[in-house]
Amino acid sequence: MKKGQVLEGVILSVAFPNKGYVAVEGEEKKVIVKNGIPGQRIRFVVNKCRRGQFEGRLLEVLEPSPLETRKPVCSIFPACGGCMYQTMDYDEQLQMKSDQVKVILDAAIISGTSYIFQGIRKSPKEFAYRNKMEFSFGDAVKNGPLTLGLHKKGSTYDVLTAADCKLVHEDMTQILQCVLDYFQEQGIKYYRKMEHTGYLRHLLLRRGDATGEILVNVVTTTQEDHDLEPLKEKLLQLTLEGRIVGILHIFNDALSDVVKSDETKILFGQDCFYEKILGMEFKITPFSFFQPNSRGAEVLYTIVRDYVGDLQERTVFDLFSGTGTIAQILAPVAKQVIGVEIVEEAVEAARENAQRNGLCNCRFIAGDVFQVLDEIEEKPDVIVLDPPRDGIHPKALPKILDYQVERIVYISCKVTSLARDLEMIQGRGYEVVKCVAVDQFCETVHVECVVLMSRADR
Repeated sequence: MKKGQVLEGVILSVAFPNKGYVAVEGEEKKVIVKNGIPGQRIRFVVNKCRRGQFEGRLLEVLEPSPLETRKPVCSIFPACGGCMYQTMDYDEQLQMKSDQVKVILDAAIISGTSYIFQGIRKSPKEFAYRNKMEFSFGDAVKNGPLTLGLHKKGSTYDVLTAADCKLVHEDMTQILQCVLDYFQEQGIKYYRKMEHTGYLRHLLLRRGDATGEILVNVVTTTQEDHDLEPLKEKLLQLTLEGRIVGILHIFNDALSDVVKSDETKILFGQDCFYEKILGMEFKITPFSFFQPNSRGAEVLYTIVRDYVGDLQERTVFDLFSGTGTIAQILAPVAKQVIGVEIVEEAVEAARENAQRNGLCNCRFIAGDVFQVLDEIEEKPDVIVLDPPRDGIHPKALPKILDYQVERIVYISCKVTSLARDLEMIQGRGYEVVKCVAVDQFCETVHVECVVLMSRADR
């Protein structure tokens, strides 16, 4: 086996996140190929050979997997990188993700200790569940017509129009099509990342599942000046199930492809929308973190509430708190909850949310967890962690563990990051009590999990 060789094989299994192990006839070594489903017969090219390990890039699915019992539900599958498993029965998706999480956690647990694995909880909605989508402007082929949607799988530049994406509500696809049609008619060009020239960058849509409130964010550079009033009028004339409460023009001249704001102009309405979770109402701004699956978040937070246990007369630290959803769900049964979040607009929203929900025992602090923990006088009894995908910074984690609280609940959207952090956490005297996976991201390779840890000497 050598680099550049084109081979065929069968995907025996898929490890998180979507690493397929392919058996090739006549070869002892397995080849790692991403973007496949167990049981598929595929053609691939070997693109990495390192220390006896081989990786390949998928070229073609020659035979479908026996697990693929459904027809694709959108027009750009499987070319789109947005979701991978929509041809699999949902129960099969759940089983595969559950197995992936357990394999990783089993390997991360200190030898000789045991924990309870509670399987996986399904999302209440398999489709149309996302309350947030970042769509990119671009083209599907070089110098082709303007597109608006998601990047083609394995491509940094090619963008496929997501006119019938089933991960989002139909309201979002109507808005996407309206925006795309408008800019195509106007002949306005998209921002080219290599040349750093152009105007159109992203369309950021957020929609409350319970409220139906929609926030439309058109992200452009300042290199050109276009009147977006006609687009605003077209959007407001759409017949939607929900309603548009805000249309924002966000200016972003950063060289990187990150969706951010240098300046924001309100074209219509307000700069936020509201969503309801477990009977509480939350204000959400364009860039503040909020679980992307609202109904799945209710499943997740109910588990967290169960895992933290009795909080009477106890102080809770909610670290990486976003818009304060977890803090406010725990506050009614706790002495006090202190949330720490680095995104200032999310902290402002969290404070307003607590007031809106009639909670006076929540406090939210804007700043980096690593620095803020030195400034807080209170000591926690329980800590809830909901860090970004890459886990907790190795400088911040020791400070968190220094509190030696009785219980830690860790929410992770990337189980491999959790497994890495578990090494230090267990080394500091904690043991994993139980864990459950939660499918917040149906049809995709991602899966959330919640882990309860307690001090071993408790």
